Order: sequence, then C-alpha cells, then structure tokens
Amino acid sequence: MEILFIDTVHPILMDRLKKSGCVCIDATKKTISEIHEALGTAFGIVIRSRFTLNEEFLRRAPQLKFIARSGAGLENIDQEYCKQRNIRLFNSPEGNRNAVAEHALGMLLSLMNHLHFADQQVRNGLWQREINRGEELDGKTVGIIGYGNNGSAFAKKLMGFDVKVLAYDKYKTGFGNHFVQEATLDAIFQNADVISLHIPYNKETHYLINKKFITNLKKPIYLLNLSRGKIVKTEDLVAGLMMGQIKGAGLDVLEYESKSFEAFFEQELPDDFSYLIKNYNVILSPHVGGWSVESYYLLSSILADKILEVDWESNL
Repeated sequence: MEILFIDTVHPILMDRLKKSGCVCIDATKKTISEIHEALGTAFGIVIRSRFTLNEEFLRRAPQLKFIARSGAGLENIDQEYCKQRNIRLFNSPEGNRNAVAEHALGMLLSLMNHLHFADQQVRNGLWQREINRGEELDGKTVGIIGYGNNGSAFAKKLMGFDVKVLAYDKYKTGFGNHFVQEATLDAIFQNADVISLHIPYNKETHYLINKKFITNLKKPIYLLNLSRGKIVKTEDLVAGLMMGQIKGAGLDVLEYESKSFEAFFEQELPDDFSYLIKNYNVILSPHVGGWSVESYYLLSSILADKILEVDWESNL
C-alpha cells in the first residue's frame, strides 16, 4: 500500500502505517503538478485542507482506495465521486472535540466577563471597573446546534455550570439525558441566551445564521461559531451586533477564510470585518479551536486506528 501524505499531520500516523508495512510518501512540499504525477500509484491519501479533492484531481489516482482527512470536515472532497469509485473516507472528529469544547467555553466566559477587553484596558493604563461588570453563565439557557462530537463535548463542559442546555440536531434523536434536553430550533429561538454552532458546512447550512435567524430570536444572545465560517453571514451578524440582538460573538472561523488566509490582511478589509475587529464584544481566533497539542496527536492516532482496522486485502 502506497500512502501519499499531501498535508503535514502528526508523525504518529506515518510511523504506524510504516510499521504495518505501508510505503509512505511525504508530498507535503511537492507542487500540485508533482502531486498529480504521484497520484498514479497512490493507494491512500492523507490530507487536511491544502487542496480540493474534486473529480478531476481524483481521476488521476486510479488505484485509490481511501482518503484520510485529519480533522472533521470533508467539504473539500467530492464525496459523491468517491462513493461512485468506492473510495473510503476517514476523518477523525473524535480527536479534537475536547479542544473545540474547551475553546468554546473559554470564548464564552471571556465574552461574558469582558476579559479580553479589560486586559487591553489595564495594559493601557485604564482601570475601568463599571463598564467591565461581567455577566454570569449560571442560570442561562445554552442552545447547541449540532449534537455530534463537538456539540456533545461542549455540553459536557457545561455540566459544571448551573445552566439549561437545549440541543438541536436535524439528523439525530434519542440523545437527551439528565443534563441535555433535545429541542427544536424554535425552542432555541424562544429560550436561548447563548447559541453555539457545531455543524458541518454544506448547502443546507450555508448562511444558516442570517437576518431571518437573528430576527427569530426572542432575546439577545451570545453567539459562538467554531464550525465553518460560511455558516454565518457576516453582514447580518454585524447588523445583529449593532442593534443589540447579538450581545457578543466568539468566532474561531470566518466567512472570508481561504487556503492562504494571511493574504487577506494585505488588501483593503471589508467593512463588516473591520467592524468585528474593532468591536469589544467580539472575540476572534484563527481557526484554532481544535488546534491543541493533545488534539494534534489524537487526530492522527485515531486515523491510524481506522485505517489499520480494515482488512484491505479482502477489499481489493
């Protein structure tokens, strides 16, 4: 089995595959044309998000049997074509769910207590207590949209607080327990003080958080997005912040993200993004919610488990 590593992942994955007899090729520094040449003999591909694996790309890999994505999202892979070709897809959302949950909780507590803002003030010689009076999480209702690995992990972190957790998942039922109540989207609109997004990006979730969604909210909320940037329409989020319907936003992902997001800052910034970076009730992080030391190892170790448990000889 020849495995092509297109993206850099924790070395535990390559080490374990090599020990099992696989030939692992480091293509992380190869150009796209060099990768195209190497695809001809690839049995498996390991990726993060460096390239889009569309049909044109995958046709160059006639022997391909699996794609292993370090992380959760599979939106950069043509899943329908893989299904036609019987190419197996592996991902590892279990690997960074704890990191995402802790990041979400940290963002929420910082927003509610103005920690990020107050820190900047003190560093600049300002000692302003009243405007930094915080708001307690206890007694609030938290709405979680998407109750997969990340959503359920966030709910677990909230167990230490006296909060009511409502969870909505369009494709899952039967997950309610003594702490989490299964809910409709309307129930979240009616009751939530906090809404946290833990859903994949697809046609259904594109701009899920828009003017209509925000208008449906019965009281002002804190919004957390640690899923994908284009789930939230930035223009409508800014409008919600300006009119007070969104009390604060914790954004680990942004609508404007691309494969080389650093270049984004070299241009004239969109007005809506400029508003976000200047607003004290917004916390931004560079898509690192699941980017911990521990998750870096786990994402690859879990992929190794999934790949190596398959009897590939019987699948040829």
